[in-house]
Amino acid sequence: MSQGTPLNEAQALDWLRQLEDPGQRYYAAWWLGRMRSSHPEAVPLLIQALAERGPRLDPTCGVDEPNPVARNAARALGKLADSQAVDPLLEALESSDDGLREAAARSLGQLGALKARRPMLRRLAPGPLVAGAPRPGTSRLMEPCEALLEALGALGWQGEDGSTIMDREPLLAVVRAYGDHERPLIRSAAYRSLLQLTREDCWGEQLVNLLRHNELQVRRAALLDLGVTGWRPAGAAIAQTLAENSLKLIALRGLVENSPARNHTSPSPSPEEAGLLVAMDDLL
Repeated sequence: MSQGTPLNEAQALDWLRQLEDPGQRYYAAWWLGRMRSSHPEAVPLLIQALAERGPRLDPTCGVDEPNPVARNAARALGKLADSQAVDPLLEALESSDDGLREAAARSLGQLGALKARRPMLRRLAPGPLVAGAPRPGTSRLMEPCEALLEALGALGWQGEDGSTIMDREPLLAVVRAYGDHERPLIRSAAYRSLLQLTREDCWGEQLVNLLRHNELQVRRAALLDLGVTGWRPAGAAIAQTLAENSLKLIALRGLVENSPARNHTSPSPSPEEAGLLVAMDDLL
């Protein structure tokens, strides 16, 4: 089985076209997504790869997951911003492979696929004690709750999928239930989603509380979640978090770039943005 990664787009496409070497197909899918390929064959080939099912690759490849080609194809499709991928990813969201469902959910969120909201909610609706229960014999959950929650937040609240205002509270009720999950990473994803869906400060405050968690992994997740939401009142807490400066810089940059308050037409930063930029300079 081949080692290494493609050297260029043409080689990546060749590797994805061939069917004999799944290792080449795995790395080709990764490369096309990582490099945001705009080649007209990239998305159709990745959609074909998304349907591939197979065992783990040879251990010498350093890849330890089932259906590795399909999972990498799902991840790549989320990065290529092509609506052709939505329906195939919705099919992947119904797969028996929870890892493939996770990759599909993240990519559907990245693509802004509003028609994915209802199937995602259906998977989360059984609640933290069912969908969020540990899968026997593994640390994974019955459903990829973190990915599903984050995707729902990314989709936001819009009615283009046929939803009405009457559907909003059931959506929020499902997501709120995961704010009480036993795992702090799931709670962080729920708070992030709720903050994006409602813009209510209480969910930002819950994320700030997680910045003081005793586990570094949780503090890291809360930093990144706050950055994604653009909730600017978290600026001072982010700067003081016990975590790597590189992550704090990413989070602070997110507050500048992702806030609904950002004025994209102004040539100069607002006073609030200037304060965040100073905090970033202090971390350099």
